[in-house]
Amino acid sequence: MIKKSDIRIRDPFILVDDGKYYMYGTTDFGDGIAAQPKYSAYVSSDLENFEGPFCIFDGEATGFWATKDYWAAEVWKYNGKYYLFGSFKSEIHRRASQILAADNPLGPFKPISDKSTTPEEWECLDGTFYVENGKPYMVFCHEWVQCVDGEMCAVELSEDLSTTVGEPVLLFRAGDNPAVTGFNSRRFGENCKITDGPFLFKKNGKLNMIWSSHSNGKYAVLEAYADSLFSEWHHKPGRFEFDGGHAMIFKALDGKEYISLHKPNKVGEERATFIEFND
Repeated sequence: MIKKSDIRIRDPFILVDDGKYYMYGTTDFGDGIAAQPKYSAYVSSDLENFEGPFCIFDGEATGFWATKDYWAAEVWKYNGKYYLFGSFKSEIHRRASQILAADNPLGPFKPISDKSTTPEEWECLDGTFYVENGKPYMVFCHEWVQCVDGEMCAVELSEDLSTTVGEPVLLFRAGDNPAVTGFNSRRFGENCKITDGPFLFKKNGKLNMIWSSHSNGKYAVLEAYADSLFSEWHHKPGRFEFDGGHAMIFKALDGKEYISLHKPNKVGEERATFIEFND
């Protein structure tokens, strides 16, 4: 067993399945926030003591195209299978989101297509899953390193999630939220603004999204809401005062809802944090 406080993890995602908690995210670190070419998971019954890590996908061993930056794994149960949404990169391929599948939450996961789900000419990350009116979608970030003002986009998926249906649709830009802080990059441009880590859920009759960016000098969990996925999005400021983010929401075994995120955002000190969700 390993204590939650001893696990370095970014972007912690919790799947509750068959009376257990499965924790995924960015886990296999090299230098800084670089990640080795594999995904691992941890398993718990109380969110404090975990077994693992269990390797659920080894890109190097399977000859997968991506060679680095295996970031932000999410695992969703859908139509009787488990689907991993991950972010990947190589020296000859732009950063991208792609979907893998397995028969159980600890894998082994395998790609369900021979190419990334996001457009190959785009720099993308942090694909997440949402179903609206029976249609599955990937919501993802078109990264600021390419478009300067980071974009939040959505694309419809086929029923088996293996292909896209139509072209991606822009939902909003990071700069649409006045709480987002821009920064200058010598390499990528001025007033750059980040979109990270979308997670969608229904609440109080609205479609809600939590996502992350820089705000007031810290990494922050921001909020947006709309009537539906492709309707107008409205924005709220950051939810927390501390430096941490890339959040999701899950219902625990006790019936309460929690936000899962990493904090602090300081490299090497990131830990999973679970906060009761009240809205």
